[in-house]
Amino acid sequence: MKKIQKLLVVAVTLLLVFSLAACGSSSKETSSSSSGGEKGKSGNDIQELTIKISHVVAENTPKQAGAIAMKEYIEKESGGKIKVQVYPNSQLFGDKDEYQNLVANNVQFIIPDMSKMVGNDPGFNVPAMPFLFKDDAAAEAFWDGEKGQEIFKRLEKDGVHGLAMWPNGAKHMTNNKKAISKPEDLKGLKIRTQGGQLLEEIYGKLNAGSVSIPFNELYTALQQGTVDGEENTFSNIESKKFDEVQKYTTVMGHTRVDYALLTNTKFWDSLNEKTKEIVQKGVEAGTKVARDSAAKLNEDALKKLKDRGQTKINELSPAEIEAFKKELQPVYDEWAKKIGEDIIKDAESKNK
Repeated sequence: MKKIQKLLVVAVTLLLVFSLAACGSSSKETSSSSSGGEKGKSGNDIQELTIKISHVVAENTPKQAGAIAMKEYIEKESGGKIKVQVYPNSQLFGDKDEYQNLVANNVQFIIPDMSKMVGNDPGFNVPAMPFLFKDDAAAEAFWDGEKGQEIFKRLEKDGVHGLAMWPNGAKHMTNNKKAISKPEDLKGLKIRTQGGQLLEEIYGKLNAGSVSIPFNELYTALQQGTVDGEENTFSNIESKKFDEVQKYTTVMGHTRVDYALLTNTKFWDSLNEKTKEIVQKGVEAGTKVARDSAAKLNEDALKKLKDRGQTKINELSPAEIEAFKKELQPVYDEWAKKIGEDIIKDAESKNK
């Protein structure tokens, strides 16, 4: 009888041991399978993710160069755990809907032209201020500084986190009607702009009309005469072959195209320390490449435009540029107040 009791005790003990072991194993499997859950966020393992980067311009542009540098860095340093998909040329989202899709986290990074952001905050009018920055370096210094970062932080109300400014460069005018050398030459022309009240007022002051047309629709609009001309950087003009449908190009650098690299706040906050470090360094790598390539791509694009010879290129003299500055000074003064005189003063200081 005692023998049977001992055997029962041993059997019950073994059952309890196996039961506890099974529970522990199940708990571990549950935790390790939730790579996107709390363990994935708080642990030190690199999270397995697919990140989408969307933009609206062509492949041979500073924006694409920066996006590819981000992709290559993040995928390499994560050992392939993070996949990065880059969608240029409005393949995923266009000008009209990319911001809303970022807010919805349908895409993790977008790089919109800041002129598209003026409805979110008036500070994004800075690149459209006529003749504000002397070069890319001055613009970069502003956005890296206190006032530029202050503007980025204002997007947090939308659930958007501003990361960096990527330059495209100074803008120049093209049109299909006549050569432009003085403010009066723009009278009656209809010019496509990226949109925004400041750009409207600039062209209104020059007695020209302005129309906002999505970038991916612009070639057709120029070809069909919906608008007479447009303003853009050399790399955008050349890569989209606008010289095929524009007889005249005026080199003046009156306003700029600068981009904002933005991410979704919830996505950003969902990254654990190790993963965020890799993605952040990828952002820094992309920013460096985008900035380094902007001036070179614009220089090369201008040479290609000259070599193709399809558009007559007129480079304004310093005196001719001063005439445009004088004409646009009232617009500049008015918008300095709207944007914030402290912001404009800080931006002007970067030209030194």
